[in-house]
Amino acid sequence: MTDRITGLTLSSVTLPLKHAISDAKVFTGRQRPMTEVAFLFAEVRTESGLEGVGFGYSKRAGGPAQFAHAREVAPDLIGEDPNDIQRLWTKLVWAGASVGRSGASTQAIAAIDVALWDLKAKRAGLSLAKLLGAHRDSVRCYDTSGGFLHEPIEQVLANATASLASGIGGIKIKVGHPSAAVDLARVRAVREHIGAETPLMVDANQQWDRPTAQRIGRALEEFGLVWIEEPLDAYDAEGHAALARSLDTAIASGEMLTSVAEHHELIRHGAVDIIQPDAPRIGGITQFLRLAGLAEHANLIMAPHFAMEIHAHLAAAYPHEPWIEHFDWLHPLFDERLEIRDGRIHLSDRPGLGVTISDQARKWTVDRADLGAPV
Repeated sequence: MTDRITGLTLSSVTLPLKHAISDAKVFTGRQRPMTEVAFLFAEVRTESGLEGVGFGYSKRAGGPAQFAHAREVAPDLIGEDPNDIQRLWTKLVWAGASVGRSGASTQAIAAIDVALWDLKAKRAGLSLAKLLGAHRDSVRCYDTSGGFLHEPIEQVLANATASLASGIGGIKIKVGHPSAAVDLARVRAVREHIGAETPLMVDANQQWDRPTAQRIGRALEEFGLVWIEEPLDAYDAEGHAALARSLDTAIASGEMLTSVAEHHELIRHGAVDIIQPDAPRIGGITQFLRLAGLAEHANLIMAPHFAMEIHAHLAAAYPHEPWIEHFDWLHPLFDERLEIRDGRIHLSDRPGLGVTISDQARKWTVDRADLGAPV
């Protein structure tokens, strides 16, 4: 059914974190602890009365830039048929082509793109996963939010216990501490605490050089990890490939890349066993689906990064059994919750993404633009 976009609302929302968060980038002096996350929400309205909701985000700097770019290019959608998502993505890219096809510009488009897919699924009366063609109605999940380096190991162990008791299936902890001995002691403590059969992953957040990654990677082999994440700089495809060939433990990366082309370099080099795209970072669902085709062709496992409200649907539609990263940080932004039990996130049958923006998120709005017909 032909429809027309009549208006959009863009909202910049600042989510305060309960505690300052530190991973290896903080311990090595590259970043300050993270105290908030900036979200860009897009609400797209049509003449038929439907509304689609999408979002993107930026940790630390970048939120205002995403909002400003979206506000500039979004008016080009007024009067367009929202069904033509791929064409509209291209139109928005070319509207801001002078600032590139990756990074903040396409991350700004991502929120709108997600809203258009949400809208399309709602029109069909289907969840987004069903619209895309789901392979499963639940996805394996692991927790990250309880394993950061700023927390003493006793708290990490307590967090792991609580996560597993809540139905989450695996535990990921941060490594990349300036002391390799500290890293190994923390991993050993968690492995002994959760047992040999519980899936355990580690994430170095790009903080090792090649020799260090090789040495610590070998030392980690005894713990039976599901993967070692971002052991090297995210753009070091050759280094990741060499590491993947030399270690038994799977290598995972991709979350920091901001385009399909950058992920293709990982795939082309055989740099990862597990690819970790982030739909809001690479330009939305339209681009994620392009990447998913490449990853499937390469027979890669997929473990999308963050934003589980979006990625649960995309992972459910990926042919090979994936993983989803669980973060509880985003809970205050939405009225709904994903169901978690038996180690898996279970998708609801609510149309679209199945989420609505909460009143609390509205209160955290720091900037807003209403485009086209009034709300």
